Amino acid sequence: MKLYDSLTGKNRDFVPQGDEVKMYVCGVTPYSSAHVGHAMSYVYFDTLRRYLEFLGYQVKHVQNFTDIDDKIISAAGTQGTSPVMLVEELVEEYLMDMANLNVQPAHIYPRVTDEISRIIEMIEGLVEKDFAYESEGDVYYRVTKFKGYGKLSHRTLDGMMAGARVEPNLQKDHAMDFTLWKASKVGEPSWASPWGEGRPGWHIECSAMAVHYLGGHLDIHGGGQDLVFPHHENEIAQTEAFTGEEPFAEHWVHNGLLQIDDGKMSKSFGKMVTVREALSKFSTDGMRLFFLNSHYHSPLAYSDESIEGQQRAAQRLRTTLEIDASGDANAEAVDPEPFRKRFIAAMDDDLNTPQALASLFDLTREINRGHDDGKRIGAAQGTLRELTGVLGLRLYPEDEKTTQPASPFVELLAEIRQELRDAKQWELADRIRDRLQALGVSLEDSADGSKWRTRST
Repeated sequence: MKLYDSLTGKNRDFVPQGDEVKMYVCGVTPYSSAHVGHAMSYVYFDTLRRYLEFLGYQVKHVQNFTDIDDKIISAAGTQGTSPVMLVEELVEEYLMDMANLNVQPAHIYPRVTDEISRIIEMIEGLVEKDFAYESEGDVYYRVTKFKGYGKLSHRTLDGMMAGARVEPNLQKDHAMDFTLWKASKVGEPSWASPWGEGRPGWHIECSAMAVHYLGGHLDIHGGGQDLVFPHHENEIAQTEAFTGEEPFAEHWVHNGLLQIDDGKMSKSFGKMVTVREALSKFSTDGMRLFFLNSHYHSPLAYSDESIEGQQRAAQRLRTTLEIDASGDANAEAVDPEPFRKRFIAAMDDDLNTPQALASLFDLTREINRGHDDGKRIGAAQGTLRELTGVLGLRLYPEDEKTTQPASPFVELLAEIRQELRDAKQWELADRIRDRLQALGVSLEDSADGSKWRTRST
């Protein structure tokens, strides 16, 4: 298998360091609902993980929540709630959105506020090595100290400065030095540190969490192309300076961005369609096919018409799987192996999902023709079911209702609720219970913890 690596600008052989593939994907900042641009990114990385597991790899997938941030503090103030309350509500919503998109949950979802001690430890290490310095309660990373700064985004410091609007800051040694620790402001959440009360800067959190949960040498670090600079560039500088080893990641994998109205879908610019809005109109399979019919590197334009077309494509796959496979046991069988080989070759070529899907629709046509000609189609249908599953397609009959694919997310929400109960945060715990109840999931508390069941079971 080959994967494109943004650092080298090449398709490179994917060879994990050990039996376990270490994959870190940058997560959301929950200050408002997740939008379809988020959905596209996480469907792509879900598909990458599913394919690696299909190939026989064991994947350890870590994805963070940035649960303290200027935008969270501002949004909570506007809504008259606390940052903690806002984050819990939106994390719960995000997890259910991903369940509805059939995106597998990450194995670990670390949060910044749970990792403060590790973040401080990393900043202290960078200060000791002279890669960082304190100034009036803030701590900055010294970009001129790290010789490889700019290698991911293929820029130089002079190039970064040219044409950029950099506000003068006398606290910094260099205009491009970035914040590792922010001194506290009145009324904002803060934590004690060697430099005074404050909170982490954005970039340091992912370095600290990735190193703690996966080590200083990842197989895959992923995110959208808008994170290449400055976020991932800064992660490389921080992490490699702290650990003393490189590369931080063998493959930097970045997906293209979703466009709407000729611009990037973005919360900040008010150009967004939430995941829930989209799924109120379209099926999971229609949404996933819409994303996967575009190569993950490429930009994609959002339109209802395009997704409606993919809904019809999903129906063609579903109809083929529902054909009665019983027939003459002595008849010639449809051979699915050529299509399986094409699918694998496409996925091995930097996760070329458009070509992989083309092989599956060709297999669909072969199954339909074979059925008309009296051939046996059971094995071919089995291959089609298997390979569409690698792409995360459900392809249930239209009248079939099930909550089973959401089970891992329900388990995760039940665990979060139990942790909130243990911390005596009753209001947040009750909110999760009530929201799950509204979705048809009942929680039953006992001395041994919480158990859940759907209303139909």
